[in-house]
Amino acid sequence: MIEKISALPGDPFHAHDHAHCAETVLRRAEDQARSEGVRLTPVRRRVLEILLESHRALGAYDVLERLAAEGFGKQPPVAYRALDFLVEQGLAHRVRRLNAYAACLSPDRDHAPAFLICRGCEQVAEAETPELRAALAALGAGNGFSIERSTVEVLGLCARCAGATPDKVTG
Repeated sequence: MIEKISALPGDPFHAHDHAHCAETVLRRAEDQARSEGVRLTPVRRRVLEILLESHRALGAYDVLERLAAEGFGKQPPVAYRALDFLVEQGLAHRVRRLNAYAACLSPDRDHAPAFLICRGCEQVAEAETPELRAALAALGAGNGFSIERSTVEVLGLCARCAGATPDKVTG
């Protein structure tokens, strides 16, 4: 039984220094790119900055609109290539439920968070779930199945939206 899911620093459902949160992720991205010999081009960096502006997952076309408005190009591959790079480098996650992307807030490159998605305000929080991961591994092993990758997306309401009136939550 999972007793507690621990939210990562910068959890949007709780007060935190968002500027520090974004600055930390950008610094990690620069250090990681340098150490791994990959390029954090101006477009890739700007896409990461856009994802870090809020804790909402953004669709590729939302990112593309911002890039186009800032003179980075209007063609979808501009956004998709940058997003793919960020996901490959562990700097962003694809949130399939929303068909969108969110900046990774974890200092660990290869981690497998659960995504807590508020259906009211659409904020997304990463949560470390070692107990859930262990349970999934045991489930797979018990059935002769080796899990290579899993994504856990949990839809619900954050505390703020749960306390809101129903017409505010549904839109």
